[in-house]
Amino acid sequence: MSAPENPSRPVPSPGVMEIAAYVPGKSKAKPGVKLHKLSSNETPLGPSSEAIEAYKAGADTLEFYPDGSSTQLREAIAETHGLNPDNLICGNGSDELLGLLAHVYLEPGDEAIFTEHGFLVYKIQILANGATPVVAPEKDLRADVDAILDCVTERTKIVFLANPNNPTGTYVSDAEVKRLHAALPKHVLLVIDAAYAEYVRRNDYSAGVELVSDNENVVMTRTFSKIHGLAALRIGWMYGPAHVVDALNRVRGPFNLNSAAIAAGAAAIRDRKHVDEAALFNEQWLPTLTNALTSIGLTVTPSVGNFILIHFPEDDPAKSAAAADEYLTERGYVLRAVTSYGLPNALRMSIGTAEANEGVIAALTSFMES
Repeated sequence: MSAPENPSRPVPSPGVMEIAAYVPGKSKAKPGVKLHKLSSNETPLGPSSEAIEAYKAGADTLEFYPDGSSTQLREAIAETHGLNPDNLICGNGSDELLGLLAHVYLEPGDEAIFTEHGFLVYKIQILANGATPVVAPEKDLRADVDAILDCVTERTKIVFLANPNNPTGTYVSDAEVKRLHAALPKHVLLVIDAAYAEYVRRNDYSAGVELVSDNENVVMTRTFSKIHGLAALRIGWMYGPAHVVDALNRVRGPFNLNSAAIAAGAAAIRDRKHVDEAALFNEQWLPTLTNALTSIGLTVTPSVGNFILIHFPEDDPAKSAAAADEYLTERGYVLRAVTSYGLPNALRMSIGTAEANEGVIAALTSFMES
């Protein structure tokens, strides 16, 4: 939509008003009902005790600006993953880094690709920078490399790939990601969003570190909001070629991470025992929930993340996702409606505490029988 020739008030940049505002998952139950918030893929184990202590330790120095380079955090990430800290950049959540990538590499007339049920932030950032979002169809709720490649044109500048994907929980094998990259033009940036990588237990999966290390047009983003339990602090990081990191550092805010986030993040990523415990808890409950809900007549998309996508009967309005959502919320179980992702008859459920998981199984069993 073009701007009027003589506007009577400030006019947003092209693409901005085409954005549907992001709506986060619900976080409230009925008054007097115990809340089990299973809508935002938060870890039920909470943060590392060492991260909490590091966070508290910063209370005596709040008058000082944080380290603008997040050196302590980048060094902790590099130490943990065997990376060069110079190839790392930290952000206010991985969302900020995804936005910076779009800001730096997209302009009006460009195109960027993401998959049919991919993370909504991709489309938001593409439009916000005046570029054109291109949606690649998925196959069985899984990213389809051939479909992505079919969307590539001379205007393509970025391909966003969530691996694993939210909200489906599906993933693309390392071999398929490499095949995708090999077929992309050298000037196209492949962005691998590996927010849920720590949960994946598949031999054919890779978060993308090797691909980034060997190429000039691949980056990998990660987050501390999921397995590390630091969602409130908004910490993300990106591993990328030096030239990409340099470009993003030129436009990011000079103090985009606060001191508490830097200290808590460094402590969290070094606490491998806590990370292992969170991964093990998820590994135990993921099949348990999947099998239990499948046994009562629901369909669950096979997931490798810390959440499941539950599909409800298409031919019975009384058993729809909307009806189930209302039924569960009344009992304090808040799941995520995913209509905005093109999945109107499904709900996404984060793996919660044992009490919450068992409660959802019981509630949905009653719902399906009622």
